Amino acid sequence: MTSDDGPVSAPSWLRHGRWLLALVPLLLGVGGLLWWHSSEGAELSGASPEAAPGPESDPREAARAPERRMGTPPGSGAGEPAPPSLLSPEAREREARRELWQKRLERAKRSLEAYVAATRYPPESRPSREHPDQMELAEPERTRPLSPRAAQDGTSDVQLRLKQDKVFVVGDESVLFTVGCEDSRREPRPCEVLSAVAHEADHLLGPGGVAGVPIAFGDGGRDGDAVAGDGIHTGRFQPSRQGFAMFSGTLRVDMRVRSGSLEDATFFDVLYTPAPPATFTRRVREVVEAGSLDLYLTVQVRKAGRYVVSARLDDEGGMPFASTSFNEELTVGVQEVRFNVFGKLIRDEAPTFPLTLRDVEGFLLKEAGDPDRELMVSLRGPVHTTRVYPPHQFSTAEWRSPERDRYTNELHKDVVEAQTQLDAALADTPEP
Repeated sequence: MTSDDGPVSAPSWLRHGRWLLALVPLLLGVGGLLWWHSSEGAELSGASPEAAPGPESDPREAARAPERRMGTPPGSGAGEPAPPSLLSPEAREREARRELWQKRLERAKRSLEAYVAATRYPPESRPSREHPDQMELAEPERTRPLSPRAAQDGTSDVQLRLKQDKVFVVGDESVLFTVGCEDSRREPRPCEVLSAVAHEADHLLGPGGVAGVPIAFGDGGRDGDAVAGDGIHTGRFQPSRQGFAMFSGTLRVDMRVRSGSLEDATFFDVLYTPAPPATFTRRVREVVEAGSLDLYLTVQVRKAGRYVVSARLDDEGGMPFASTSFNEELTVGVQEVRFNVFGKLIRDEAPTFPLTLRDVEGFLLKEAGDPDRELMVSLRGPVHTTRVYPPHQFSTAEWRSPERDRYTNELHKDVVEAQTQLDAALADTPEP
């Protein structure tokens, strides 16, 4: 190797090369140290070389960048933590107590208002809208799948339509049953009553029970059947003449019905009384007293005891207006059943007079035994038409009784207690 001063010996060149090699790690170390200090400073300052604002960057965005990384909302101090709850444990307890008594107060007021509204009329004189299903004598009608299994697996939609014109049968009365088959669209389907047998209800059967009695069903337009050949089969049952003259209680009529290839069992129930304990007459007298209209129906009582009697009232246009009932003791002899038409009910509902009393039914309530009643023969249809009265003859006062006053006072106490506790909770506010 040569130089400007002349050739350089190999040992000299090697010594110079060793010095250069020794300087390389030193230079690298110093450079790394400088780079580490630069990065650490950038992290401590919340900025990185990539995040540093350029000449055209918005300085406000650069100022908000540390806030976004610290999870603080814009505009707050950098690194400032979220504010803690402003309520102390004692304050939270006071607030919970206030909410509790506020809810109790609202519930107590609702209970009082609901009770007062529900009892403004007496129990024996109620508007028809409360129980529209009870404004007619019971004539149950129901449907059920002819074959529940076929209906469940979807192989058939044939169903039975079953109806009876009464549930309560007294003395020589009879009951009419009808059976029909139809599909889900109420289109008639072929129907046949294979058998029908009347007997005592299963829970009443005993060693001395009456044997089953067959009941005839037909579709020939006779014996109560409305239309011959319409697929509706009709059967009439008169317990007093078909083996049950001395029986009192529930009778069941078991049947087997077939439609096409489907066949299944069904039943009807009736409650039978062989001799009525009392008899209604159609004599009614009416009196306006104490701001209400009272209708007194004469009854010939054969057995003394507690009688429950109910009737319906229609307005002049035949629209149901109210139901009325009687529930008191009667002694043997000629007695009167009082139907009260409450004055405020007349004033509130404003029916058009005259009113029609109709569909009266009743029974003697028995203290023990099965059945728990002895039935009276019902008066079906209109029984009495009232005179015409001007509204001002009737009172607007609500019904009062010791029981109602007692319950009202107790519910009012609940309201006062809740209000007192709420007021105390609201007043329990410490000084700031």
